[in-house]
Amino acid sequence: MADRAQLADFLRSRREALQPEDVGLPRGPRRRTGGLRREEVAALCGMSTDYYSRIEQQRGPNPSEQMLAAIARGLHLTLDERDHLFRIAGHTAPQRAVRTDHVNPGIMRILDRLDDTPALVFTHLGEALRQTRMAKALLGDQMKFTGMARATVYRWYTDPRSRLIYPEEDHPIHGRAFTARLRDAYLVEGKGSRSAALVEALLAESQEFAAVWSEHDISAGHPEFKRISHPELGVLEVQCQTLLDPDQSQSLLVFTATPGTESYEKLQLLSVIGDRVDV
Repeated sequence: MADRAQLADFLRSRREALQPEDVGLPRGPRRRTGGLRREEVAALCGMSTDYYSRIEQQRGPNPSEQMLAAIARGLHLTLDERDHLFRIAGHTAPQRAVRTDHVNPGIMRILDRLDDTPALVFTHLGEALRQTRMAKALLGDQMKFTGMARATVYRWYTDPRSRLIYPEEDHPIHGRAFTARLRDAYLVEGKGSRSAALVEALLAESQEFAAVWSEHDISAGHPEFKRISHPELGVLEVQCQTLLDPDQSQSLLVFTATPGTESYEKLQLLSVIGDRVDV
């Protein structure tokens, strides 16, 4: 059974401890107390202010597991805090596995401060969990996919549109890198895992994947300097820096360009052009 009093008190304490700067929001001149407002937390969680407020006020229905997961992400809870949230709400804490959609709060805080920079959080299988608006403008909406198509490597070998991100002459190196990363995941997780299901599906659907997979190339990796092909801006040469969270097998990718270069100027134009729509 849910402990409504404990649930309300816990959410209130986490909301008041989280500062606007932690989630990329301006403090504003009229904010007299620390912490976030209920409407700000509700927006971060993707729910109505009324729904969230009722939980803090011990009113309304008990939140579902889906709602609790959204609250945990919105409040940037740690895994221990997320598990506690589920338990006091009357649910079993989610099983901790290699694959999780729960982004480390530290990674989230970094991402929230990169609103003017293309940056994404990926799982070990290349599933986008979060992306900045500039990343959406550069690479397209990487979070819209479902099922196996969430994995970059699956789309690479089954959907030709996914390759429009890179110039054609760079496709071989990226294909080998995606395949090598999948092999790493498969070796760690073994048979019966999600990575094994991806390998099985791709072997059945793509002769190209089968050929690359048979090479057993474990050294292939993405180049630090990438060329991104944008439908309106042309080719951009960017540097990709990666921050790894080994506990959750997630990576934060940040794309930058050398100041003074043509690619740097093109990156500045992304916010004006808007979202990329060809992928």
